[in-house]
Amino acid sequence: MSPNNSPANPAAGDQDNWSGPVAGLARLVDGLRRDVDPLTGLPARVEELAEVLARLSETVASMATRRSAGPAPSWLLAPDSTEDTTAILDDLAAWLGAIYLRYPDAAAVLPDCWAWHPDVIEELVWLMHAWSAAYQGPAASVALAGDWHDRQRPGVVRRIRQNVASCSVERHQTRAGRAPLTPTAPTVPAVGQLGEIAAWWATARDSAPPEPADHSANGAHR
Repeated sequence: MSPNNSPANPAAGDQDNWSGPVAGLARLVDGLRRDVDPLTGLPARVEELAEVLARLSETVASMATRRSAGPAPSWLLAPDSTEDTTAILDDLAAWLGAIYLRYPDAAAVLPDCWAWHPDVIEELVWLMHAWSAAYQGPAASVALAGDWHDRQRPGVVRRIRQNVASCSVERHQTRAGRAPLTPTAPTVPAVGQLGEIAAWWATARDSAPPEPADHSANGAHR
């Protein structure tokens, strides 16, 4: 047989037949690599999120345990005990970070001086306990949760916005040329005449009440 009539080189033919599939497989592997590369950090991220969730669960469980003993405490009537007031504020601060400040409208109006406003703390404490009753208490229910979202939380946000949203920590600092800070405890008007009022209401409420004391020197009405 002449060289011109000899069959084609089989090795060269096999190489031609496989070059296309191999190139396609290489492209497929390269595409899979590009898809998988962004996921290389996923295990660490999942572990980080699991730790955050665990801490949050512990915080909420701790708050629920502290509040399960009875009704919501009052900041305005808190005992003269640093231990008690610290416990209230610790619970509140944890709950603010875990729940309350997740709502943009709430975060937008809570001033940085909120802890200097006893009325704001009182509002937030009862709202925290209302949330606990709705979600964690023995009578927790969808209805209570709905009321918390629809009425209670928006009401507190609205009152904080109206009363202290424009305040700041600078207003609670004493500086030259600035008016002295006012006490947080208000003065109850007419407290000196409550005995007279009590006696009148008990014995002669159908007659004219006692005449108010003259406070004109202080700018009050007679």
